[in-house]
Amino acid sequence: MLTGDNEHTAGAIAREVGIDDFRAGLLPEDKHAEIERLQAAGEVVGMVGDGINDAPALARADVGFAIGQGTDVAIESAGITLVRGSLHGVAAAIEISRATLTNIKQNLVGAFGYNTLGIPIAAGVLFPITGTLLSPMIAGAAMSLSSITVVSNANRLRLFRPSGEAGGNEEGGSQHEEAKR
Repeated sequence: MLTGDNEHTAGAIAREVGIDDFRAGLLPEDKHAEIERLQAAGEVVGMVGDGINDAPALARADVGFAIGQGTDVAIESAGITLVRGSLHGVAAAIEISRATLTNIKQNLVGAFGYNTLGIPIAAGVLFPITGTLLSPMIAGAAMSLSSITVVSNANRLRLFRPSGEAGGNEEGGSQHEEAKR
């Protein structure tokens, strides 16, 4: 954790969220330099920030997350803007990104598999064995079904809910339950 806050505040927040390694009282150039150092060591760095002081580090990080209620320069410097002011959005964004990559891989495998089988059959590879050719209308319908399958699989992402979003809120179920009591 890199922060411009004082050591006492940073230590309390780090303990609360389970972070062992933190640096406090940093200037914008200190945050930027620390991110460069981590990247030079082969680390992939994500930075979350909301202010002008975070903009250089947000721009330098491999993935910059700006808090939506932050300054415009932080939002412009980051690759991702979290609409809500909660840090739970970082975990949600990572989960959604992973689900999206999985979906893309599924679609690529499906489309590649279909084309690996479908194109030779449409070209007549089975003609010497069966003596029949595939009708162009059937081949066109099969291609359309392949596209529908890919689009339907991609549409499943609309239903994806990150694990921390119990009950549709970003804060998670346990905090929501406590608020009810």
